[in-house]
Amino acid sequence: MFVKAIKVEFLEDVKLDMTFKDGKIIRYDMSCVFDKFPQLRKLREDRELFLSGHLDKGGYGVIWNDQLDFSAMSIYAGGEIVGEKEHTLSESIGMLLLKTREDLNLTQVDLAKLANVDQADISKIEKGSGNPTLAKLEKIFNSIGKKIIINIE
Repeated sequence: MFVKAIKVEFLEDVKLDMTFKDGKIIRYDMSCVFDKFPQLRKLREDRELFLSGHLDKGGYGVIWNDQLDFSAMSIYAGGEIVGEKEHTLSESIGMLLLKTREDLNLTQVDLAKLANVDQADISKIEKGSGNPTLAKLEKIFNSIGKKIIINIE
């Protein structure tokens, strides 16, 4: 399983909060890996360096410089959940489609062929950036034997 980060916030000392695509906000204390990765101690020694970190383009980790980076998966697996991001309806539908597709071991291309839609549409929906019609969503989910049932709470 791959996890994707969408935001990183640097806190006191060498702690950070990372928000993931699934909505989890995970707090991680980098000092817990200093014995295993002594080169990361520079992050405590140089506050400006620590604060200069940023997510890589894919959301798979934090990069500080050419020698220092750390994987989002390690943060996800070893950190503490401190919150949950509210999802828009589009993001929730996208996460549901992604999970369903992955559970069926289908690629986006496979699903697009089954549903007779463009793969780009599947990608946009899964990212939460698409604006599909209900008819298109129904077509996609029906193609994999799923029904859409709306429950308003």
